[in-house]
Amino acid sequence: MNRNATAVWKGTGKEGKGTVTTQSTVLDDTQYSYKTRFESGKGTNPEELIAAAHAGCFAMKLSFDLNAAGFTADELNVTSTVSLDPAKGEVVKSHLVLKARIPEIGEDQFKELVEGAKDGCPISKLLNAEISLDAELAS
Repeated sequence: MNRNATAVWKGTGKEGKGTVTTQSTVLDDTQYSYKTRFESGKGTNPEELIAAAHAGCFAMKLSFDLNAAGFTADELNVTSTVSLDPAKGEVVKSHLVLKARIPEIGEDQFKELVEGAKDGCPISKLLNAEISLDAELAS
Protein backbone atom coordinates (compact mmCIF):
# COMPACT_ATOMS: atom_id res chain seq x y z
CA MET A 1 0.00 0.00 0.00
CA ASN A 2 1.32 3.43 -0.92
CA ARG A 3 0.01 6.85 0.05
CA ASN A 4 1.28 10.16 -1.26
CA ALA A 5 1.23 13.88 -0.72
CA THR A 6 2.66 16.68 -2.82
CA ALA A 7 4.34 19.85 -1.61
CA VAL A 8 4.93 22.83 -3.86
CA TRP A 9 7.25 25.59 -2.62
CA LYS A 10 7.89 28.95 -4.31
CA GLY A 11 10.48 31.48 -3.24
CA THR A 12 13.12 31.59 -0.55
CA GLY A 13 13.02 29.61 2.67
CA LYS A 14 11.97 32.54 4.83
CA GLU A 15 9.87 34.65 2.46
CA GLY A 16 8.52 31.88 0.25
CA LYS A 17 5.26 30.01 0.55
CA GLY A 18 4.12 26.52 -0.17
CA THR A 19 1.10 24.29 -0.43
CA VAL A 20 0.51 20.68 0.52
CA THR A 21 -2.02 18.38 -1.13
CA THR A 22 -2.73 14.84 -0.01
CA GLN A 23 -3.80 11.95 -2.19
CA SER A 24 -7.24 11.93 -0.55
CA THR A 25 -7.46 15.74 -1.00
CA VAL A 26 -8.33 16.18 2.68
CA LEU A 27 -5.50 18.66 2.40
CA ASP A 28 -5.91 20.44 -0.91
CA ASP A 29 -3.44 23.24 -1.64
CA THR A 30 -3.18 23.79 2.12
CA GLN A 31 -0.84 26.70 2.79
CA TYR A 32 2.40 26.45 4.76
CA SER A 33 5.26 28.88 5.22
CA TYR A 34 8.11 29.96 7.45
CA LYS A 35 5.59 31.77 9.66
CA THR A 36 3.37 28.70 10.07
CA ARG A 37 6.41 26.64 10.99
CA PHE A 38 8.49 28.93 13.19
CA GLU A 39 6.12 31.71 14.24
CA SER A 40 2.33 31.83 14.21
CA GLY A 41 0.60 32.06 10.91
CA LYS A 42 -2.44 30.64 9.17
CA GLY A 43 -1.73 27.28 7.62
CA THR A 44 0.01 24.07 8.57
CA ASN A 45 3.59 22.87 8.88
CA PRO A 46 5.47 19.57 8.60
CA GLU A 47 5.69 19.02 12.37
CA GLU A 48 1.95 19.54 12.82
CA LEU A 49 1.30 16.99 10.10
CA ILE A 50 3.70 14.51 11.73
CA ALA A 51 1.92 15.07 15.07
CA ALA A 52 -1.45 14.35 13.45
CA ALA A 53 -0.07 11.23 11.79
CA HIS A 54 1.51 9.98 15.03
CA ALA A 55 -1.61 10.59 17.15
CA GLY A 56 -3.85 8.87 14.59
CA CYS A 57 -1.50 5.96 14.03
CA PHE A 58 -1.02 5.31 17.74
CA ALA A 59 -4.77 5.45 18.44
CA MET A 60 -5.52 2.99 15.64
CA LYS A 61 -2.70 0.60 16.64
CA LEU A 62 -3.85 0.63 20.26
CA SER A 63 -7.42 -0.04 19.15
CA PHE A 64 -6.31 -3.10 17.16
CA ASP A 65 -4.19 -4.33 20.08
CA LEU A 66 -7.06 -3.84 22.52
CA ASN A 67 -9.42 -5.76 20.21
CA ALA A 68 -6.91 -8.63 19.95
CA ALA A 69 -6.83 -8.76 23.77
CA GLY A 70 -10.65 -8.82 23.97
CA PHE A 71 -11.35 -5.16 24.74
CA THR A 72 -13.08 -2.34 22.91
CA ALA A 73 -12.32 1.23 23.86
CA ASP A 74 -15.20 3.62 24.42
CA GLU A 75 -12.74 6.39 23.54
CA LEU A 76 -9.03 6.88 22.89
CA ASN A 77 -8.17 10.58 22.95
CA VAL A 78 -4.57 11.06 21.81
CA THR A 79 -2.53 14.23 21.45
CA SER A 80 0.95 14.20 19.94
CA THR A 81 3.32 17.10 20.46
CA VAL A 82 6.22 17.04 18.02
CA SER A 83 9.32 19.02 19.00
CA LEU A 84 11.60 20.49 16.36
CA ASP A 85 15.08 21.67 17.38
CA PRO A 86 15.70 24.50 14.92
CA ALA A 87 19.43 24.62 15.76
CA LYS A 88 19.83 20.95 14.81
CA GLY A 89 17.22 21.04 12.07
CA GLU A 90 15.78 17.82 13.52
CA VAL A 91 12.56 16.52 14.96
CA VAL A 92 13.83 15.42 18.37
CA LYS A 93 10.72 14.18 20.13
CA SER A 94 7.11 13.18 19.85
CA HIS A 95 5.23 13.16 23.13
CA LEU A 96 1.95 11.26 23.17
CA VAL A 97 -0.77 11.97 25.72
CA LEU A 98 -3.53 9.36 25.91
CA LYS A 99 -6.78 9.64 27.80
CA ALA A 100 -8.64 6.36 27.46
CA ARG A 101 -11.98 4.92 28.46
CA ILE A 102 -11.81 1.14 28.15
CA PRO A 103 -14.38 -0.92 30.05
CA GLU A 104 -13.17 -3.79 32.23
CA ILE A 105 -9.42 -3.51 31.52
CA GLY A 106 -6.95 -3.69 34.40
CA GLU A 107 -4.23 -1.09 34.91
CA ASP A 108 -1.35 -3.53 34.26
CA GLN A 109 -2.81 -4.85 31.01
CA PHE A 110 -3.64 -1.29 29.96
CA LYS A 111 -0.04 -0.17 30.49
CA GLU A 112 1.33 -3.20 28.63
CA LEU A 113 -0.93 -2.67 25.61
CA VAL A 114 -0.25 1.08 25.55
CA GLU A 115 3.53 0.59 25.56
CA GLY A 116 3.25 -2.04 22.84
CA ALA A 117 1.19 0.29 20.67
CA LYS A 118 3.64 3.16 21.26
CA ASP A 119 6.56 1.02 20.11
CA GLY A 120 4.65 -0.85 17.38
CA CYS A 121 2.83 2.00 15.67
CA PRO A 122 4.27 2.38 12.14
CA ILE A 123 4.81 6.14 12.59
CA SER A 124 6.71 5.49 15.85
CA LYS A 125 8.93 3.10 13.94
CA LEU A 126 9.47 5.70 11.23
CA LEU A 127 10.50 8.50 13.57
CA ASN A 128 14.16 8.66 14.55
CA ALA A 129 13.35 10.61 17.71
CA GLU A 130 12.54 10.14 21.35
CA ILE A 131 8.94 9.02 21.84
CA SER A 132 7.43 9.58 25.28
CA LEU A 133 3.96 8.81 26.53
CA ASP A 134 1.60 9.75 29.35
CA ALA A 135 -1.41 7.45 29.53
CA GLU A 136 -4.46 7.79 31.74
CA LEU A 137 -7.20 5.22 32.07
CA ALA A 138 -10.47 6.80 33.14
CA SER A 139 -12.71 4.76 35.38
